[in-house]
Amino acid sequence: MAKLIIVSNRLPVKLQEKEGELLYKTSEGGLATGLGSIYKQGDNLWIGWPGMVVDDPKKQQRIADDIRKESMSPVFLTETEIKEFYEGFSNETLWPTFHYFSQYAIYEQQLWETYVEVNQKYCDAVVAQAGPEDTIWVHDYQLLLLPSMLRERLPNSTIGFFQHIPFPSYEIFRLLPWRKELLEGMLGSDLVGFHTYDDMRHFLSSVNRIVGYGSMHGWINTNSRSLLVDSFPMGIDYEKYSSTAATEEVQKREQIYRGNLNAEKVILSIDRLDYSKGIAQRLKAFELFLEKYPEFHERVTLLMLVVPSRDAVEKYKELKEEIDELVGRINGRYSRISWNPIQYFYRSYPLETLSAFYRMADVALVTPMRDGMNLVCKEYIASKSDQKGVLILSEMAGASKELSDALLINPNDINQMVEALNTALTMPEEQQIAHMKNMQESLQRYNIHHWVSMFMDRLSYVKIKQLSLATSYLDDATIQEMNDAYDSASSRLFFLEYDGALVDYRNRPLMARPDDDLMELLERLSSNKKNRVVVVSSREKATMQDWLGHLNIDIIAEHGVWIKQRGTGWQTMLSLLDDWKKDIRMILDLYVDRTPASFIEEKEYSLVWHYRRVETGLGELRARELVNHLNFIASNSNLQVLDGQMAVEIKAQEINKGKASSYWLSKFPHKFVLAIGDDWGDEDIFKAMPREAYTVKVGNSYSVAKYHVDTCEEARQTLDRLVQTRRQEQSPGALMTG
Repeated sequence: MAKLIIVSNRLPVKLQEKEGELLYKTSEGGLATGLGSIYKQGDNLWIGWPGMVVDDPKKQQRIADDIRKESMSPVFLTETEIKEFYEGFSNETLWPTFHYFSQYAIYEQQLWETYVEVNQKYCDAVVAQAGPEDTIWVHDYQLLLLPSMLRERLPNSTIGFFQHIPFPSYEIFRLLPWRKELLEGMLGSDLVGFHTYDDMRHFLSSVNRIVGYGSMHGWINTNSRSLLVDSFPMGIDYEKYSSTAATEEVQKREQIYRGNLNAEKVILSIDRLDYSKGIAQRLKAFELFLEKYPEFHERVTLLMLVVPSRDAVEKYKELKEEIDELVGRINGRYSRISWNPIQYFYRSYPLETLSAFYRMADVALVTPMRDGMNLVCKEYIASKSDQKGVLILSEMAGASKELSDALLINPNDINQMVEALNTALTMPEEQQIAHMKNMQESLQRYNIHHWVSMFMDRLSYVKIKQLSLATSYLDDATIQEMNDAYDSASSRLFFLEYDGALVDYRNRPLMARPDDDLMELLERLSSNKKNRVVVVSSREKATMQDWLGHLNIDIIAEHGVWIKQRGTGWQTMLSLLDDWKKDIRMILDLYVDRTPASFIEEKEYSLVWHYRRVETGLGELRARELVNHLNFIASNSNLQVLDGQMAVEIKAQEINKGKASSYWLSKFPHKFVLAIGDDWGDEDIFKAMPREAYTVKVGNSYSVAKYHVDTCEEARQTLDRLVQTRRQEQSPGALMTG
């Protein structure tokens, strides 16, 4: 029976050894809470590091046996691996880069190599537990390479990946020396999830510019498969925080803490020690607030909790010192005998204490410089049973996209933060309640369980979509069936698209000349007296004549304007006018002026704007503009716009590769038909084919073709298998020029 395997850097359990005894404490983190109802069902499993270095094999086995009862399986890491994989590459290379602090990032080859090795270690652990039909959900930046490693070894498994931290813009991400490998690792997934649309957009841009895969509505088509990128804002266990805040114990604590603070108004700040959290900027804003609004002296207290984290690392040690100095300076300047403006605690607190702080706080100040989501602000909202209180939230936190009723600020704008504090502290209660009510309703609906459900439902949907495509892959069984049909047929027709199906695309069209292997293949295919080979192209007839005119084949050029049967000259199928080209050429010239490295190709009855050599991203942007512009013109004329492979072509509407192909179907006998194409223009060919024809699309994208292959090389190999052992029917003089 298929199962779900969750994989993360850490297991949802804290392992400690005390006086020789192993102690296990369940984690109370959001991920553990949200997935708790899933990973313990049936044979489901959570794989990760148990949080402690264990070198003794016997102790490792004991731990594995113990936590297996809780549906967990350990990955044991050495001291070196923790230092180089987790503390090193994950937190000193990826973390600062992804949070836009690239100046803090360390680029060391040894750290990268250990990161690869540990991801492989996780892969081995998953493969040891997984079946081919299992669903695997990989979490976060420590395991970016894992999806592709799993895809290689478990090709049929359903693999989801979710990143909990921001994904940076292309300009930042490109700084990583291993940028392509990291993206390719993530692309092993069926579904890649982020908290926000911005993160999703940055990822798609980097994939396009670094790996070369475009996207449409979040779908990416690689050479072999399709995957989806989408956003899933993570929620909290709303009921847990709401019910905890309502307990008698928490309410008593709130009264005690408020009495100890001796403050009319409480501003709450809770963060882990990290430069991405904007703690120093927050303190400077509070200092300026006290300076600008002296009426709040002895009336307001900032309760600042900083949870220790990596304070042995130099950057974190410096940050801790800066925070200590700022707190000391502000308290030294403004304190009175009965009042300290800042109550500062450098430690962690249990849920019940945090819940009391949430209830007590009149304002929550959550102002990270960058944050994937930030759940503290959501926990604060869920804890406000009286619906009184104001949230000041950084627009750089993922949660800001959901919590529009908060006071949103730019964390770099200290003056804006000061004014937000004044607004929050003077906001009427009815306004506080209205805003809080809206945010609570949103968080109740989009809670952690909803997040899990949405991701898993979307992952299932993606797999169904993929399977509908996968059934059409031209596998060995189908090729054998095709070979048998070929053998038994007394007459055969081949429609073979040149660019993209027989020859890969090049930066310049004239660089895509036929190579010797292709020439030999076409000669062998056309030398059989039962075969009629038609090479189809959007290229002008002069080029096709120069490249292939001497072969014993038929040719369709310029989308079907020109045709050439073997042994005859060129003829046109239609009486066409080209008086429209002058006006369209002026438009294309404008786009060439605006788009460096683009160029125009003029054919007898069509015009093409190429952007193969244009900077990635800019070319696609200009192409979309041009297509919209030309479609508006074409709607009032007899013109058709084709959005092709790195090119936009405009031609007369009656020109159609399918119509040209129909000419051969009506004129020549055919017991066997094979059509191979690659882009939208070739869909007309596929539609024109008889029902029994074999139609093959090069590239894994939606098509009316029955089958697909991934590359031009596979398309050639398919043709080669048809002719490599069938030379007995060659026609005399077949290799002579026509």
